[in-house]
Amino acid sequence: MILKKLSIVNYKNIAEATLEMSPKINCFIGHNGAGKTNVLDAVYYLSFCRSSGNPVDSQLIRHDEPFFVLEGEYVADAGTDDDDVLSIYCGMKRGTKKHFKRNKKEYKRLSEHIGLIPLVKVAPGDTLLIEGTSDERRQLMDVSIAQYDNQYIQALANYNKALQQRNIMLRVEEEPNIDLLAIWEEQMAQYGEVVYEARRRFVEQLLPMFQRYYDSISMGNETVGLEYTSHCQRGSLLDVIQRDRHKDRAVGYSLHGVHRDDLCFTLSGHQMKREASQGQKKTFVIALKLAQFEMLRQVSQCSNTPLLLLDDIFDKLDADRVEQIVKLVAGDEFGQIFITDTNREHLNIILDRCSFPHRIFHVENGVIS
Repeated sequence: MILKKLSIVNYKNIAEATLEMSPKINCFIGHNGAGKTNVLDAVYYLSFCRSSGNPVDSQLIRHDEPFFVLEGEYVADAGTDDDDVLSIYCGMKRGTKKHFKRNKKEYKRLSEHIGLIPLVKVAPGDTLLIEGTSDERRQLMDVSIAQYDNQYIQALANYNKALQQRNIMLRVEEEPNIDLLAIWEEQMAQYGEVVYEARRRFVEQLLPMFQRYYDSISMGNETVGLEYTSHCQRGSLLDVIQRDRHKDRAVGYSLHGVHRDDLCFTLSGHQMKREASQGQKKTFVIALKLAQFEMLRQVSQCSNTPLLLLDDIFDKLDADRVEQIVKLVAGDEFGQIFITDTNREHLNIILDRCSFPHRIFHVENGVIS
């Protein structure tokens, strides 16, 4: 998919901008806090119906303004005719719900939009995949799978609903209704196993791609591993959930299920979190995201190359690793790319290495030129 034109009104610190995009490389240069990341976040929002960093939509509206509007005009990878333009609109006023439209027709459910414009974003905060909780690692799987498997979105929503209801029953003072508790447990098991199987297949396919990218960026200096762990691996999920019902009752929430799934990251056989340097961690998550990109490109239902957002990714990397990343993203296998950086030299290296069309935007205090 290619974003031809992006319009922004009152989004974060950007008052108004209309940007004609290059079909290949778009660079945004500016100081920290200038608004570069906000441009990329607007692109992200039009793919996922939400911000990548702030779940509260009302907080995205520019200070002292009553609304924000985002609009994007897209074409398929091979499409150039105006008749083939896909128009995506999102608008929100303070105190009201947001409106999301595709070719001027509003969605009944926002989940219908996910996957239409596949996208992968690489950002400094991605190191939380290593240093943070299992929530971040599950979200990586969920965001990836949801872009090509609509049934997964529904199964995950149904599982979370059953989990929430079971937890409510576990916290009541009197003894819960066992028959009703069993119904929620059966639903957790039914939908949880669907979620597990999709995650298992995703990690299985992702692993060799990830290891190849890491090997390329690190020039073979380290070996990395990625393992998926789940309570479903212990046998029937229903049996696992019900086996320790009394413990769940004591703590007031469900201790077992796919909401506790995790990914284990290793560097040369040791836990990544404990052993890796900052540069190695950053290399790890960049390789992981590039593998996510390749997988989405292979399985995307709409057969469109995903958009790739690279937000300030070169910090804390040595020159050799920067050069290897540049070689990768300048290749033909990547489609439209959006890059932010405070250092013009990094971008010059990328642009010197490729013959692709590009545009350079300067960002200062929310003004883009």
